[in-house]
Amino acid sequence: MTNGEVALLGIRHHGPGSARAVAAALAQWRPDAVLIEGPAEADAVVHLAAEKDLVPPVALLAHAVDDPAKAAFWPYAEFSPEWVAIRHAVDHDLPVRFIDLPAGYGFAPFTDADADDADDHAADGAGPDELPTDPLALLAEAAGHDDPERWWEDVVEHRAPGADALAPFAAVAEAMGALRAEGLGESRRDQLREAHMRQQIRAARRAGHRRIAVVCGAFHVPALETMPTVAHDRALLAGLPKKVRVDITWIPWTHRRLSQATGYGAGVQSPGWYHHLFTAVGDPVPRWLTRAAELLRAEDHPVSSAHVIEAVRLAETLAVLRGRPLAGLTETLDAVRAVLCEGSDVALELVRERLVVGDALGEVPDAAPAVPLQRDLARLQRSLRLKPAAAPRDLDLDLRKDTDAARSRLLHRLRLLGVEWGVPARSSVNSTGTFRESWRLCWQPEFAVRIAEAAQWGTTVEEAAVNKAVGTARAAVELAELTGLVETCLLAGLSGALPAVMRVLADCAALDTDVAHLAGALPALVRALRYGDVRGTERGALAGAAAGLAERVCVGLPPACVGLDAESAAAMRARIDEVHGAIALLDPAASGTGTGTGTDTGTDTGGLAERWAAALRSLARREPTAGPATGAPGLLRGRAVRLLLDDGRLDSEEAGRRLRLVLSVANSPADAAGWVEGFLTGGGALLLHDPRLLALLDEWLGGVSGEVFTDVLPLLRRTFAGLEAGVRTTIGGRVAAGPLGAAPAAPEAVGELDPDRADAAVPVLAVLLGVGPKIPRQRAGRNT
Repeated sequence: MTNGEVALLGIRHHGPGSARAVAAALAQWRPDAVLIEGPAEADAVVHLAAEKDLVPPVALLAHAVDDPAKAAFWPYAEFSPEWVAIRHAVDHDLPVRFIDLPAGYGFAPFTDADADDADDHAADGAGPDELPTDPLALLAEAAGHDDPERWWEDVVEHRAPGADALAPFAAVAEAMGALRAEGLGESRRDQLREAHMRQQIRAARRAGHRRIAVVCGAFHVPALETMPTVAHDRALLAGLPKKVRVDITWIPWTHRRLSQATGYGAGVQSPGWYHHLFTAVGDPVPRWLTRAAELLRAEDHPVSSAHVIEAVRLAETLAVLRGRPLAGLTETLDAVRAVLCEGSDVALELVRERLVVGDALGEVPDAAPAVPLQRDLARLQRSLRLKPAAAPRDLDLDLRKDTDAARSRLLHRLRLLGVEWGVPARSSVNSTGTFRESWRLCWQPEFAVRIAEAAQWGTTVEEAAVNKAVGTARAAVELAELTGLVETCLLAGLSGALPAVMRVLADCAALDTDVAHLAGALPALVRALRYGDVRGTERGALAGAAAGLAERVCVGLPPACVGLDAESAAAMRARIDEVHGAIALLDPAASGTGTGTGTDTGTDTGGLAERWAAALRSLARREPTAGPATGAPGLLRGRAVRLLLDDGRLDSEEAGRRLRLVLSVANSPADAAGWVEGFLTGGGALLLHDPRLLALLDEWLGGVSGEVFTDVLPLLRRTFAGLEAGVRTTIGGRVAAGPLGAAPAAPEAVGELDPDRADAAVPVLAVLLGVGPKIPRQRAGRNT
């Protein structure tokens, strides 16, 4: 509505109907200045809206200079009324000002009297007009509607501007005035904000502007229409706290973030649909359903033009039946589900994700203010051809290639800085080497805040990551945290941080006597050693630290396993498995494979495998003689025997003897079940290869009393559920066939061998195996 020289355009944030209405009102009113609800600091960067590289969705980001974690966002999409007003002012070379309270006040603590009223709009970037009671819900209820969103779409979003573009704003102002006359939602903070807006309107008048357009939340229009005295507003603003120094800039935003109602979201449930309503020419429903059909066809759903025609008819019919002026999102999605998706909610969810919400990501020009760390990251993204995108995508890296290795280092460094742009994922390429990595990339708008926070560590990504690693090491209290940090430093190529981190690691390892901590820390160090060949890192110090930890684990493991309860025993079993694999890498003799890291690091790990085997033997012999607290749990003893058996340090006869002793009547059934669980974890094929073990287990289980069987059944079910499906089936067949004590019968001969045909294949097999002379191609063909 207009008030003398001022046109108050009350809008709903992020509404396409409001955006069209604002565009029409500005064209009719032809103001000489545009004032917009938003942080006053944004005046310094609003001129960037003239840059063609500033593409919505974007957001204003304001953060405290001394504490970047205190940040606020003001997001704008192409269908946001504020963005339409900004573009109108820029296109017509008009002055544009933001008139809300400066963000610096939002980051400052309010007085105790204001604390209850001061909500967290500035802290979490929520829309500035969120109220304890939704005014739209009250207006919809007064109009006889139970859904405020649908009511607002019918009366505003789906209506085209009429002959008088200012008339809708007068009607909205009248409705809001009636609500505010009842005292709805007038918090202390709103009063301060509105006082500041009135001061800015007065300032625009004093600057000589005669036709001023004010674009603000509709709820504020009544407070700006009838202005109190200047002294009144000055008295209100005198109670503001000291303003915090703030930096502000533009950052890219996403439609997906707009759709989120918490955190930094704006609560727009359907930004993709709103964008279509605002940009589509003519009837938007057929065009949108055509896009939905294209999407579904691209995903191999059988959708034809006839489907689209029927879906349009159904959506329009539903709108008539429901008394709506135009088919809205509800009717359109109902038509998509019924016709295009043939009732499938899975296909409908795809349409919701891609079209109703969408993955649009805005762009910001290089001229936008940014911390040096952000500029260095942008430089690296361009040089490595890693463009941020809102839609998740997979990235496979071959670390033997320089570009992929640099990409890997960048992603690991960003993770260290708290920017989870890339998350390690399971590789889609089958490879057993350590030269390949897979990532899932997805850029989030709030990363801008984390980059601003990380700027305290340095001006480049590498410098910030090095300083962050050193600072994290000095603050670490857990040994496993330090070894994990060492691994991260190697993966990220932070050679500058390794010496300091290794010194802290050595000091912590020397003081830590908890075997569980030592065992949990060792695998990360050994994993770091595996990357030396591809990444070209120095591994001597790492190998020495890993060997030292391994020695201490070998010495302290058996006594550390005594008297553990079930939960602690399960955790220790997992650590034993990890240490076993780590020692196999440190000392090739541990597994007999001849491959490991200990032979080429400059550190003598000879005999480590033998010491680890001795520790496992000692653990396997620690039976509880005078109660569970006097020995190691059966789970750990059985696991030790299985590891020794797998490594060839224990033969099957000895393993069978130990199993027979454990399953004797002298031992408690619970301890025996735990022993069996530890023994069979990781694979039960040995029960098939050695029928005596299966016979012992079957005999013991058949002799357990009914009452005891009920107690041990959960352990046994969990044990056998972890075996391979084929192994379980074969074991069941063997038990059903019986007797288990005898070896399986040899298969009967199915025919006699033809010597002539066998001799003809010998030369070819010799060539394939590399043990015979190379034969001509034609002769090989005749022989085969």
